[in-house]
Amino acid sequence: MANFEAYQEYQRIDDYEEDSPPGEEDLLVHVPEGLKDSWHHIKNLDNFFTRIYHFHQKNGFACMMFSEFFELAQLLFVVTFTTFLVNCVEYDVLFANRAVNHTGPIQNPLDRNKVTLPDAILPTQECTARIQENSWIIFLLIMAAIFWIYRLIKVICNFLNYWEIRQFYIKALKIRMDELCNYTWQEVQDRLISLQREQQMCIHKKELTELDIYHRILRFKNYMVAMINKSLLPVHLQLPLLGNVVFLTQGLKYNFELILFWGPGSLFQNKWNLHPKYKRSGNRLELAQQLSRVILLMGLANLLLCPFILVWQVLYAFFSYTEVIRREPGSLGARRWSLYGRLYLRHFNELDHELHGRLGRGYKPTSKYMNSFTSPLLTVIAKNIAFFSGSVLAVLIVLTVYDEDVLTVQHILTAITVLGVTITIARSFIPDEHMAWCPEQLLQCVLAHIHYMPDHWRGNANKSETRDEVAQLFQYKAVFILEELLSPIVTPFILIFLLRNKSLEIIDFFRNFTVEVVGVGDICSFAQMDIRRHGNPTWLSEGQTEASVYQQAENGKTELSLMHFTIKNPRWQPPQESSVFISHLKEKVHHDAQAGPSTQLLLSEAPLCTSLQSNESGTGADNLLASVLAHPVITASGLQGRDHRLIPPSTAASAAASVLASLSTSQLAHTSRGRSHGLLPSSVHPETTMYHSERTVIDSMSNSDSRVRSNALQSEFASAEMSLHAIYMHELHQQSSHPPRTSGQWHNPVPMRDLHTHTGYQAHSGLSSSISVPTTVHLGGWQEVEEDEEDDQEINSGSTPKQGTGGSC
Repeated sequence: MANFEAYQEYQRIDDYEEDSPPGEEDLLVHVPEGLKDSWHHIKNLDNFFTRIYHFHQKNGFACMMFSEFFELAQLLFVVTFTTFLVNCVEYDVLFANRAVNHTGPIQNPLDRNKVTLPDAILPTQECTARIQENSWIIFLLIMAAIFWIYRLIKVICNFLNYWEIRQFYIKALKIRMDELCNYTWQEVQDRLISLQREQQMCIHKKELTELDIYHRILRFKNYMVAMINKSLLPVHLQLPLLGNVVFLTQGLKYNFELILFWGPGSLFQNKWNLHPKYKRSGNRLELAQQLSRVILLMGLANLLLCPFILVWQVLYAFFSYTEVIRREPGSLGARRWSLYGRLYLRHFNELDHELHGRLGRGYKPTSKYMNSFTSPLLTVIAKNIAFFSGSVLAVLIVLTVYDEDVLTVQHILTAITVLGVTITIARSFIPDEHMAWCPEQLLQCVLAHIHYMPDHWRGNANKSETRDEVAQLFQYKAVFILEELLSPIVTPFILIFLLRNKSLEIIDFFRNFTVEVVGVGDICSFAQMDIRRHGNPTWLSEGQTEASVYQQAENGKTELSLMHFTIKNPRWQPPQESSVFISHLKEKVHHDAQAGPSTQLLLSEAPLCTSLQSNESGTGADNLLASVLAHPVITASGLQGRDHRLIPPSTAASAAASVLASLSTSQLAHTSRGRSHGLLPSSVHPETTMYHSERTVIDSMSNSDSRVRSNALQSEFASAEMSLHAIYMHELHQQSSHPPRTSGQWHNPVPMRDLHTHTGYQAHSGLSSSISVPTTVHLGGWQEVEEDEEDDQEINSGSTPKQGTGGSC
C-alpha cells in the first residue's frame, strides 16, 4: 500500500503530458519528501473536482463501489441468463406441447405425466453443443465478454481513483466517512477553497472561487446547455402526422459529446483546451468539412453497431421494466422530466443535485397541469372499456373463489392479468369529476419552479398546443422507454443527415463562444454569465448589455442563471458587470415593493396561504411562495380582508417584490447581529409562529443535527427566493416586450435606468438579490389574451381542459 501511495503521489506531481491553462505545464513544483499526503498541483483538476463532487453526491466510497460491482453483475447476469433461455430450455416441454413420461419410481401414478421445471431444462452437454453450433451466439458472447472486461478494468480504475478521493476527504478536508452525509456540497466546496490557499492544488492562481469549481465540473455541460438554448443541436424533428417531435436520448447525447468534446477527432485537444485551430476564423470552411467527415464516420459506426445495441436495449428494458409493469401497470402513465427538458431548463453553472432538487419541486404542479387536460372521447371509451373488462374480471374472480380448480384452466391466469392491466390503463384516462382546474394558475406555479417558459405560453395555458410543448419537457415514462429503444435506429440518421448540415454553425459557435479563463482553461462564454456580453435588453439588462441578437442567450438564460448562482453561492463575489446588474435589481425591488402589498398582509389575508400554514407538512418557504401565487387571485376576486376592507389590487410581481424586499431588510438586521446567513427560519418575521416554532426545534437539537436542519431550511428558503425571482423577472420581461396600458391606481413600471439608490437599502447579499413590479391586475398575474383568430390545428385532437363539477378557472 505504501508503494501504491507513493506511485499515486508521483503520478499526481510529475506525470504531466498536459496541464490546465497554457504555461502551467512549464512551472516547477517542489513537494517536500515528508508531505506524502499533500495534494499539490493536481494533474487534472476537472476530473479531480468532478470525482469529489460525485463522491459526495453518491454517499461515499462504499456506496459507489457497490453500485459499480452490481452493474458488472447485472451485465453478466443479463448475458448469461439470455443465453440460457435461448439455448438451454426445451419450450415444447415447458408449454406441454410434448408429453413427458417419467420412467423412474414414482409414488403417485398421476404424477407420471406431470411436467417439472428440470424436465424443460436441457442437459449441460446438449446445451453446450447448441451454443457451439450457433456462430452468431458465439460472436455475441465474445463481444459481450470484451465489453465486460472493459467495464471491469474501468471499475478497477474507479476503485483506485475513488480510494484516493476517500483519502482526500479524510486527510485534507477533515471529513470522516460516517459524517459525509451531514455535509452539504456548499460546505465541502468551502473547504476546497480554503485548502487551495494551503495546498495550491491549482498553481496557476492563488485562490479558487466557487465559479472556478463549477466551471471545471460543468465545462462540457455548460456547452450543451448553451447549444440547446441557441437551438444548435438537431433535436427537433418534423415528422408526418406527428408534427414537431423532440428526440434526444442518452445514446444520441453520448454521440454528441463524443463528437464534440472527448472522442477521436473532437474539437478539444484535452479536457480543458479547445484546439487552437478552432479559435481562428481563417479556415472555418475546411474545419467544417473535417467535422462533417468525423460526424459521417460516427454515424456509420452507429449504423454498424445498431443491431447489437438494439438487442442490448431490448433485453435491458425487458429485465428492468417487465416486473414493474406487472406490479404497477399505471407506472407507464407516470411522467418524468425528459433529457431535453433537463438541458432546456438547466441554468448555466447548475450542478446536478441543484437541478434535480428544483425539478423535483416542480414535479407535482407540472403533473397537475398536465392532468388538467383530457379528451372527452377517450374518457367515454375508457369508461366503457373499464366496465366490460371489470365485468369479465369479476366473474373470473368469483369462479376462482368458488373453486380454485378454475386456475388450472389454460390461460386463465393470463386472462386475469391482462384484464387487470387493461382496467388500470383505462382508469388513467378517466378524470376526477369533482376537481376544478385552473390552467393559468397551475402554469404560474410551474414557472415558479422550472424558471423558464416561452412567452407564447402566457395566456394560452388552456390550449393543447401549450400542453404538447410542456409534454416535450415532461414526458410519459412509456414514451421515454420507446425513445430509448428506437435510439439505436434513429441516432445514425440524425448524425448523418441532420448534424452534418450544422457543421459550419458548430465551428462558428465554438469559435465565437469560447473564452480562456486563467486557472480554468477554455470554457463556454455563456457560463461566465456576463451581462454585458450575453445579456438581453428585454430581460432587465437594458443599458448594460452590448450583445447582438446572435450573442444574446434566449429566454433570459444569462440573467436567471446569474441570479440562481448568486443565491446558491452567497459568498461568491461577482465581477463588476454582474455586481452592477444585481445592485440595480435590488434597487428596483425596493422601489416596487413600496407600491406592493405588505408581507404581513400576504401571510395573513391569503386563504390559500393560511391553509398551508395549518398543514404540518408545509414549510415556511412553501408558505411564502404560496402567498405570492395566491394573492393576485384574492385581490382579483374582490374579497375582504380580516379588517373588513377590500384588499388593494396587485399582481404576483408586486407581491414577490414585497416579500423579497422584506427578506433583504430582515437579512441585513440579522447580519448586523452576527448571523452569517439571512434566510434562517426566523429571518422574515421573528414574531410569526410559522418560523418561531422551527427555530425552537433547532435550538433543542444537538449541534450536528441543528446544523443539518438549518442547512436544509436555508436551502428551502433559497429555492423559494429564486422562485420569486423567476416569477418577477418573467413579469418584467413581459412588460418590457409588451408594455401594458395603465390607468387609475395602477402604476407604470419604472425602467432600471431611471432608478436611483434608495437610502436604507444596502447592496449585496446573494440571497436577497431580487426584482418585482406592480402591473395591471390580471388573474394570476398574467394577461388574459382574447382569441380573435382560429386556433391552429391541435396535435392531440380533442384535448381540452378538464371540467369538474365546480368548473374551471
